[in-house]
Amino acid sequence: MLEKLLILALFAQVLLTFCVMFIMGRRRFAAARAKEIHLEQFSTMDLKDASESVQVAGRNFINQFEIPVLFFVASLVALITNNLGYLLVTLAWLFVVSRVIHTVIHLSSNHLYSRYYSFLAGCIIVLIMWITLVWRLF
Repeated sequence: MLEKLLILALFAQVLLTFCVMFIMGRRRFAAARAKEIHLEQFSTMDLKDASESVQVAGRNFINQFEIPVLFFVASLVALITNNLGYLLVTLAWLFVVSRVIHTVIHLSSNHLYSRYYSFLAGCIIVLIMWITLVWRLF
């Protein structure tokens, strides 16, 4: 059962990434239709002239492949080594929740302190996941 709960957390993070990709695409196409950016700019992805909302969505999408990579690897290590427990699964879900909160803040109000603390919470959670894994393995 714990394996399934962990895989669902992984899937939730994947879904979040695809949601951000969809939002990013909608914002970029809307900006192109409004002539804020030109289609030629997509060939080099030089979107520095795009609105803040377009740039923020792009940065958030990139961010989905930074710290979450450490989450995915920790989760896979836990699955491969059969090193699951309620703590690890709870931490996995807390990480996903922190990423959803971070993304909602980033793509809406972009309030710096709230965004920072939600990002920091996710980083600490992943660090605790890794410490827990290493502690249990050795």
